[in-house]
Amino acid sequence: MPRTVPVRPVTVLAVLAASAALLTGAPAYADERPDPGPVAPPAASGGDRVLSYAEGDGLETARTSRPVAPGTRLTSYDRLESDKWLRVDELSVDLGAGTKAEYLHPDKVSERQTVSQLAEAHDAGRGRRTVAAINGDFFDINETGAPTGVGVDGGRLVNSPAPGHTHAVGFGPADTGRLLDLYFEGTLTLPSGATPLAGLNAANVPAGSIGGYTAQWGEADRALTVNGAKRTAEVTVVDGRTTERAHPPGTGSLPADATVLVGSDAGADRLTELPAGAPVSWAYHPRASGGTVPAEAIGANEYLVTDGHPVDHEGEGNNLTAPRTAVGFSKDGHTAHIVTVDGRQADSGGLTLTELGVMMKRAGSYNAVNLDGGGSSTLVARTPGSDTTRVENQPSDGSERLVPNGLALTAPDGSGTLTGYWTHPAMDAGAAPTDDPVLGGHPDRVFPGLTRELRAEGHDETYGPAPGTPRWRVDRPALGRVDGHGTFTARATGRSIGKGTVAVTAARGRARGSVHLRVLGELDRIAPTTGRIALEDPATSDAARTDDGASTADDALTEGAFGIVGFDARGDSAPVEPSDVRLDYDHALFTVTATDSGFTVKARGTRTAGTIRATVAGRTTSVAVSVGLEEKTVSAFDDAGRWTFSQARASGSLAATPEGHTGTGLSLTYDFTRSTATRAAYATPPAPVAVAGQPQAFTLWINGDGKGAWATLHLKDAAGSDQLLRGPHITWTGWQQVRFTVPDSVAYPVSVSRFYLAETAAAAQYAGKVTIDDLTAEVPPEAELPARPVVKDPIVSTATDVRGKDWRFAVMSDAQFVARAPDSDIVRQARRTLREIKASRPDFLVINGDLVDEGSPADLAFARRVLTEELGDTVPWYYVPGNHEVMGGSLANFTTEFGPAQRVFDHRGTRFITLDTSSLGIRTSGFDQLKQLRAELDEAAEDKNIGSVTLIQHVPPRDPTPQKGSQLSDRKEAALVENWLSAFHRESGKGAAFIGGHVGTFHASRVDGVPYLINGNSGKMPATPAAEGGFTGWSTVGIDRSGRGDDWIRAQTRAHVDDLTLKAPDELAPGRSAPVTATVTQGTRAVPVDWPMSADWTGSPNLHIGAASNAGHRHIATYDPATGRLTALRRGTATLSVTVNGAVRRVSVRVGNGVPVPREEPDDHPLARTARDPAAFGPEVGPGGVRTGGGARAARSRRLTPPATCAPAPGTTATEAVRRPIRSPTAR
Repeated sequence: MPRTVPVRPVTVLAVLAASAALLTGAPAYADERPDPGPVAPPAASGGDRVLSYAEGDGLETARTSRPVAPGTRLTSYDRLESDKWLRVDELSVDLGAGTKAEYLHPDKVSERQTVSQLAEAHDAGRGRRTVAAINGDFFDINETGAPTGVGVDGGRLVNSPAPGHTHAVGFGPADTGRLLDLYFEGTLTLPSGATPLAGLNAANVPAGSIGGYTAQWGEADRALTVNGAKRTAEVTVVDGRTTERAHPPGTGSLPADATVLVGSDAGADRLTELPAGAPVSWAYHPRASGGTVPAEAIGANEYLVTDGHPVDHEGEGNNLTAPRTAVGFSKDGHTAHIVTVDGRQADSGGLTLTELGVMMKRAGSYNAVNLDGGGSSTLVARTPGSDTTRVENQPSDGSERLVPNGLALTAPDGSGTLTGYWTHPAMDAGAAPTDDPVLGGHPDRVFPGLTRELRAEGHDETYGPAPGTPRWRVDRPALGRVDGHGTFTARATGRSIGKGTVAVTAARGRARGSVHLRVLGELDRIAPTTGRIALEDPATSDAARTDDGASTADDALTEGAFGIVGFDARGDSAPVEPSDVRLDYDHALFTVTATDSGFTVKARGTRTAGTIRATVAGRTTSVAVSVGLEEKTVSAFDDAGRWTFSQARASGSLAATPEGHTGTGLSLTYDFTRSTATRAAYATPPAPVAVAGQPQAFTLWINGDGKGAWATLHLKDAAGSDQLLRGPHITWTGWQQVRFTVPDSVAYPVSVSRFYLAETAAAAQYAGKVTIDDLTAEVPPEAELPARPVVKDPIVSTATDVRGKDWRFAVMSDAQFVARAPDSDIVRQARRTLREIKASRPDFLVINGDLVDEGSPADLAFARRVLTEELGDTVPWYYVPGNHEVMGGSLANFTTEFGPAQRVFDHRGTRFITLDTSSLGIRTSGFDQLKQLRAELDEAAEDKNIGSVTLIQHVPPRDPTPQKGSQLSDRKEAALVENWLSAFHRESGKGAAFIGGHVGTFHASRVDGVPYLINGNSGKMPATPAAEGGFTGWSTVGIDRSGRGDDWIRAQTRAHVDDLTLKAPDELAPGRSAPVTATVTQGTRAVPVDWPMSADWTGSPNLHIGAASNAGHRHIATYDPATGRLTALRRGTATLSVTVNGAVRRVSVRVGNGVPVPREEPDDHPLARTARDPAAFGPEVGPGGVRTGGGARAARSRRLTPPATCAPAPGTTATEAVRRPIRSPTAR
């Protein structure tokens, strides 16, 4: 009796929306390769214990289902487990409803085809057709290609099993399926007497035996079936007699009337004794372990479920995490469960055999067995109304593997009479242009005035194809119309622009089918899926390469491709139909062809460049296209002796070496054993190395040491941004060329700042040496690259707007100080931030990660000291850990000092959920967090006392900078969080928002109606240019209790102000305009006062703030903060003021006949005191110089009692932080 596994209940929360061993005489089987490596970052050292699928801890995150044939349904679903994602496809087959399972194979046993090819060629018999198929048996992947198990087709034995591979899946003769063992029994009669015939067309001849091979074997070398024997022989038999004496086993196809006998050792001795013309006969049959031999059978491997109990395979060699294919049956055998699980991919890690057994049990199997998995796992099925199958899973090899057999599902032909339509967008969602963190767009959405092409496949009662042109209609004409060809156009004329869901139906008689489309808000902007396409010169190569950020040194596509994504003002996105796009480009340079989802681009010229301009409903974007690449040497390291070494928590050195790749190289010796925090070893050139042109990639030869350090090439671009080009982990030894791709939104020209190695894993302790040489840039002809658009999300607003909300809280993050430097500039900045926050009197403060740098007990104790000294008990606070709170250590240090790493609390109608992303992910920092997030969203949706939800975590789903290096590492997890928040908002009607940090910049965006605020650094140097959010400071967030509308939440980003200047023209003539500039100084950094820095612009009564078109008769001038321009209207003098984080500057502007002269007038506001004395932030200056900030709000702040767990005492447990809601800012 095999060991069994207890099955725990599965948590299902509906989401809104071994290398083959080449042993002598033993074949290498297709599924026996170890998993190539982890598909996700390792769990943090302080995270939860990782559970397996068998323990039932996962979440089902998506599910779709469709009919395939009567009684046959395909269900596809995604699951998130504590250690991986899973993508599963399951066919449920009622074997009594007309669908049959049949042995699927090519004409020859040793021949291999893809499952799609096998299904297309399969003869289902008169009146039947193939509707689905899966891969089948294990096979000799490295030698003959023949299956290792049995094959029975229509009761006829095709091939016998190899020794030890007798498990099989059988069907029939009745409408049932079962698991059994099938054996081969055969007798060979020779002149010397009878001897066993050991097999027919088998992958291997058993030791000391004789096997038979017919024309159906194919062309595979028969010597491979006995390559473990010392003596081998083969004879050919035609019409019952040998045609010649024995000889070594041969290769090639056999005549239809010939049978070859192949012998191993003792078996070969018997064959060698036979003279030419010797009489030979044989008889054989398959034998079943119980009952009759099935009509159809295929070999299988390990049992997964027996008599209703999952089998425990722990400790067995094949119990590896891998892609899987399995078949199971209900207790009565009438229902088959056919399952594939994708693996070895970031999207799906795969299952062990033990886990697969639990899954098959939960699917309804009383008995189940494992088929060939790994890269072989494939499932194809038809869609309703189609006569062809398509691949439903994602094979781990990237495409279908050639396999020797499988199982086909066939169904009877129907009447051909139309009974329904399978209606769907013509654009495939998986290939649709998207802005999401993962592939897969939203063709079920459409913008007003734009179109969506729809398709309707007619089907009969068996879901087979049926003719009939439908008539189309919509249920809500106010949202759009549909023409007779299935083109839906969303309405966009004046007041009739509307948002909502519309059902589009295709019908003919009683046959009908519908698809639901969501009409979004008016199109606000468009963007291409890539901003740059680089094609190889057709004069030198037919290949082309598109820069998608993930290419390698030798990848090349025959053409480039792009699509267009649209956005409304709320951040809802949808792919744009190619027919809605007007393209403008030089037709002499490129050929652009529309596809179902976008456009393909081919070069016509050589060594050239150009721009493709796309226009949709008046909105434009562009794609730069270049043809040809030139390799330019950036550094040959002839100056290697002048490069300098530096480090972070490491030691090492640099040295020039004559043993470079092509001469002198640079050796980097490093020691990463000095710390468990992130370590780095830097090599910096004597001066930044300028690179001419617009390189799309750099290549570097690295002589690796195999230790696994992470290679990075550090650039500085024209905007002053640091561009960190991440390469691979150096897991190889010897010379290898590495390619570093440049983001397509970089500002040219660029220069090389340094090369470095890094190690982020605490447990990885090692020292080593690598040598680098021949740094080269791949430079295309210069093209006009599209500017990266700045989308100014309105969540970043003014102090006046934020003060007008029902209540406010503060956010700070990313100071990154250490206890060993208590008087450092970073500590002073952190203290300054806290003083400013205290003076602003928020309801509470959220410290959103990376307050400290190394997460040591000393750092964390010092952090508490700073918080206590600066805030006392005046401002309640919550501390959300970032990656630096566990830098190289355990989260235990943090929880010991500050209590739970994750909290939930309600405050004045808003539910706050804080998550731990200290391992740069949510799941890897603690899987239970995701389950709680899901539960809290569901509860908040139903709670009448909750008007909104705000999710706060250190690492955001998306990094807005070009290099995308500071975001959730699991992109599918990022998409999940975004989907959950947007679905909560859309379906409940309540507000949802996200607040993150980590990136080193202030930024805001919106995804599907949900605002995402990224708080910048409060101490550490910013990571982006000053004009792009690269300033230090903090944020005040204001919230309206109702959570309704798009303006329920607003944020004031509060820059540290050392000085503030305001420059405007001294005099303007009526009708003239001129720019006005304001600048905040932070040390040596000058920051323009513009989004995302909050500022309040006010004026005297005769100065209008806003668009000039809205000015009144009393206004002598207007200032529009959106454009930064001052416009003179009529004679007079006015005053313009700007307020940034409590600091004010004013200028007087005279409208007359003079010429503009920059002038600044100091305000009597004590700016120097403001920058140094947070008390100056108390009553702030609002519009018109009116002082505000006291009264009811101050009284309300004074009445607030600090929650006990906001500044948690040592020893607070995690469970204490997740109790029932308390309607005050106390953690639960």
